[in-house]
Amino acid sequence: MRPLHRHRERPVPVTSYSNHATPPARRGQGAVLNNRTRRFLFTVLFLLALAAVIGLILVKGPLAPVEVQTAPVRRGDLQPARFGVGTVEARRSYDIGPNRSGRLLALQVDHGDRVRKGQVLGRMDPVDLPQRLRSADKAVQKMEHMVEASRARMAEVKTRLAQAEDDARRYRELGRKKQVSQELVEAKLTEARSLADQYRAAAADLDAAEHDLERSRADRDAIQAQIDDLRLLSPADGLVVARRVEPGSVVVAGSPVLQIIDPATLWVRTRIDQKGEAALARGLDAEIVLRSAPERPLKGRVERIELVADSLTEERWVDVAFERIPDGLAIGSLANVTIHLPLQRDLLWIPSVALHRRDGREGVWMLDAGRARFHPVETGVRTLDGKVQVRAGLKEGDLVIGYTAHALEEGVKLKARSGD
Repeated sequence: MRPLHRHRERPVPVTSYSNHATPPARRGQGAVLNNRTRRFLFTVLFLLALAAVIGLILVKGPLAPVEVQTAPVRRGDLQPARFGVGTVEARRSYDIGPNRSGRLLALQVDHGDRVRKGQVLGRMDPVDLPQRLRSADKAVQKMEHMVEASRARMAEVKTRLAQAEDDARRYRELGRKKQVSQELVEAKLTEARSLADQYRAAAADLDAAEHDLERSRADRDAIQAQIDDLRLLSPADGLVVARRVEPGSVVVAGSPVLQIIDPATLWVRTRIDQKGEAALARGLDAEIVLRSAPERPLKGRVERIELVADSLTEERWVDVAFERIPDGLAIGSLANVTIHLPLQRDLLWIPSVALHRRDGREGVWMLDAGRARFHPVETGVRTLDGKVQVRAGLKEGDLVIGYTAHALEEGVKLKARSGD
């Protein structure tokens, strides 16, 4: 018999839990609590971030009030002025050029030379005009000889006619007295009539010769005038400021060769805005600041206001003369011109930065219950330091919006602060 083996039961391991260990059931409960905590924290953080974004939008974003600066409507004296940029020009400027097309033969002056009225500045090539002039002179001389010959013949015939008429009268008397024959009387009368015809013919020849002489002289004078036109003459005392063509060049009739100015007539031609032009007048004081010498403002006065305005730029040309023309002033120099208008006293005014144009109307933005409202106004004179007269629409002490952080629209929220 085989020996019987006893069945031994394996010992069941006994797990011991220390004080710090967590049983499995409790570990599952802790994981659930941790997930809930994280979700809660995430929700809180999301709500805080959303609140921050909304707050940022309301405070700094497109829904935030626009920061503006207010300014009061004041009363005081205004010194209006008009400003413009112009160039130095000469009131009397002359472009010198030929009356006939041709080649420029010579120039006697250069840029910067002073010239006198009537001075010869240059000459054009006469081509064949001198030869034509000599031929015309000979024709005049020939006609003068013919006139002299016709006058001599006429004088001779006149003398003979007078003698023949005396003889005819005398023989007519003798014929009535029967002292000479009738044939002799008729012969004397015929001779007198013949000489009278010769006298009339001589007078006609003289008249024709004189007409031919007059025509020859006119032809000669026309050629001489053409030669004289080839000279470039100075029309006035002045200064040569441009030499545009050199000798040897072909010049078209009327093209400028030289430019001459009267340096005593320099002024500044500037454009001035038509707005408020009614206050402009001759004789108003002005200040001229040359771009080449900004540290030296010059005194001037309004000399001329042109009647024709520019419809595109809405400006008028105003000429301002120097009280004393500075030495070495260059034609074409740029200059800033300020025209001082008469002082206006006790006017309502606002800063020009507060003035806006909306739907074709001028007006200002005003604060109405924390929102922007556009208020039309009627304006008047303006100053160069940024003041605008208010004729109607506001009263002293009203607050208008000057500086704005953004462009305003009707009804937007505003956050105002005083500009004083």
